[in-house]
Amino acid sequence: MLATLIQIVSRFWLAISLVILTLITAGSLFPADYLPPAPGSDKTHHFIGYCALMLPAAIRRPKYWLLLAVFFVAWSGAIELIQPHVNRYGEWLDLAANTCGVLIAIILSYAIRYFISPKDINLS
Repeated sequence: MLATLIQIVSRFWLAISLVILTLITAGSLFPADYLPPAPGSDKTHHFIGYCALMLPAAIRRPKYWLLLAVFFVAWSGAIELIQPHVNRYGEWLDLAANTCGVLIAIILSYAIRYFISPKDINLS
């Protein structure tokens, strides 16, 4: 079951990443008078969002996957710089949480590759 899920993520990694990046960007830059209540910490949401963003690329590992990680962190920083101009708050701790999410996704991808044989899910 897990191998099948990883195989799907590996196959459609680019589409998944683009959808998540679009959702993160729209959600982060949409002007709001107030933010709706959500369970958990704001930093936890940032962490999970960027972990989900990076994980498909980290699992698939296209030719420039590490540059994608740097791009996602830079994109996150750009969002934090733009947010004050769209009636939102930019916070450097959000950038730190986003960066941690990207790094944990990379670590998780190594764990996935360690426990699941590449021939079982055709990652190579």
